[in-house]
Amino acid sequence: MPEGDTVRQTAARLDRALTGRELTHADLRVPRHATADLAGAEVLATVPRGKHLLTRLRVRDEELTLHTHLKMEGTWRIHRAGARWERPGHTARVVLVAGEVEAVGFSLGAVDLVRTADESAVVGHLGPDLLDPGWGADHLAEALRRLRAAPDRPLRSALLDQTDLAGIGNVYAAEVCFLAGLHPETPVAAVPDLAAVVESAHRLLVLNGDRPRRVTTGDPRSPSWVYGRARQPCRRCGTPVRSAQSGDRPGQERVSYWCPACQPAP
Repeated sequence: MPEGDTVRQTAARLDRALTGRELTHADLRVPRHATADLAGAEVLATVPRGKHLLTRLRVRDEELTLHTHLKMEGTWRIHRAGARWERPGHTARVVLVAGEVEAVGFSLGAVDLVRTADESAVVGHLGPDLLDPGWGADHLAEALRRLRAAPDRPLRSALLDQTDLAGIGNVYAAEVCFLAGLHPETPVAAVPDLAAVVESAHRLLVLNGDRPRRVTTGDPRSPSWVYGRARQPCRRCGTPVRSAQSGDRPGQERVSYWCPACQPAP
């Protein structure tokens, strides 16, 4: 599943390509909104919210928001109108054409059209956004409050829960736990400095917000500490990195990575 930095970059591309333009054609290929008439709409902005994308439109006298989520397989592609698509047509869920520019959302996990005033219906459940430009003490305090509400929950699962704080995916969950020296299954209540863990995630996401390639180690030649490195030597101590499927809720199991020496089991 894309991380918050990937979604931020996608939002920026859509914003550059469409904002200030008028849609000459729009096709929402989901049953609920298949008949929506967005032709003539002015694109006001596309902004990220955690792992969600909000494309705001002025449609005649009404402001609407096209909400999309990439989930596991989704992506947006932008090209000249009429150009051959990079992915099969049957996977297209949204097509937005503004003159010579065409933006196509493929394999999107969610497509909703709501009044802009009602955006909370699709993103109101999210915790503080780690990539919020105004991130500060209030955001941190709210994130900590939400995380601490389930003190026995494994740290990695809590970090991945978008209702606790928004923007962390599997990569950052693994890397943040490593940098903190904490086993991913450490209970939230046993984390000695939870604020430092959250701020570490915030820093990593911000640092990678505009990078073409994600790096959590500071060295592009070795971009990750443990993520994706099962059975390879830990970059810090040389112990083979371990991996396992884990998750505290059915259906949410994902591969976890950790160094057993640098991150001893709780």
